[in-house]
Amino acid sequence: PSFGFLFDIDGVLVRGRTPIPAARAAFGKLVNPQGQFLVPVVFVTNAGNCLRQKKAEQLSHLLGVPISQDQVMMSHSPLRMFKCYHKKCVLVSGQGPLLDIAQDLGFCQPITIDTLREKRPLLDAVDHDRRPNVLFHGCSVPLPAVVLFGEPVRWETSLQLIIDVLLTSGYPGNPYGQENYPHIPVLACNMDLMWVAEAQSPRFGHGTFMVCLENIYKKITGKDLKYEALMGKPSRLTYQYAEHLIRAQALQRSWEQPIQTLYAVGDNVMTDVYGANLSPGLGWDTELAPAAAARCRSVLVCTGVYDPQSEPALPSRDSLAENVFHGHRDFSFDPALVEPDHIVPDVDAAVDLVFQLENFAP
Repeated sequence: PSFGFLFDIDGVLVRGRTPIPAARAAFGKLVNPQGQFLVPVVFVTNAGNCLRQKKAEQLSHLLGVPISQDQVMMSHSPLRMFKCYHKKCVLVSGQGPLLDIAQDLGFCQPITIDTLREKRPLLDAVDHDRRPNVLFHGCSVPLPAVVLFGEPVRWETSLQLIIDVLLTSGYPGNPYGQENYPHIPVLACNMDLMWVAEAQSPRFGHGTFMVCLENIYKKITGKDLKYEALMGKPSRLTYQYAEHLIRAQALQRSWEQPIQTLYAVGDNVMTDVYGANLSPGLGWDTELAPAAAARCRSVLVCTGVYDPQSEPALPSRDSLAENVFHGHRDFSFDPALVEPDHIVPDVDAAVDLVFQLENFAP
């Protein structure tokens, strides 16, 4: 094969914990009788609340085909590249097995919001019932960077403590300093404003939490919160890393024909389509071996965030000008970037379409 698939998960293959019926049919066409994939496949999700091994096991069960962790790319996967932070004591925000995830990525000294709260209990004051009965000051914990893995559970606690860390140059509990700008580095994963689960309408995603954090910081300081890196769709970094995984699969299977086209199958124009269109000429120019540039084609399905019945037309320049751009603050809008190359009913139709376009007969 001279092509590969980048599959989104939520809204394309599953809704919450329920498989979308077309998914099993699609993956029956992508593997041979021995369960080996006929083309390179990477699952590119903006989720980040579990280890990729766990996600691979879930997908194997849901889709009925064996999937390895090397085929799974979480929103935080590119953090493996940021080795300059791995030995630092970083504050991590999100939910799930955060310490396990951070350590699996290479971080040696991650500290969670809950741990910071235990060390500095006076900082978390919104919920009166959680205020400490005995007032004391914990030890100072220098935190030179913040990593946002995904939406946390107690937003008020995470927002308060992250702001404290940013406004004290990593010494929460100290008085806020006016000179602490630019602030310490912030690395953020998953910019999705909303995502689709079992509910009838989309739910808040990590992008919504980031909107809160950015606006609180701006309201207090009058300055913009800056990101050292943004990853997860639609960032170009994410698609470059996904291309690296695709090529690694082809190499492992001894497929010598170069991968020329990647088909990104997703349900969200602001992440899946935008990101695929933002990355026309992929290829690493960092520490990974440079690869021949592949082109990326977007395939939009109608089983998730994008619903042709409630959204008869894709976002236009006029509609986006009316403050309905759901993309992240740091990504400018271009109508061409949210225009999919193809629209199909579901993932099974997407696989059929790509096989037809590539003249590929399994």
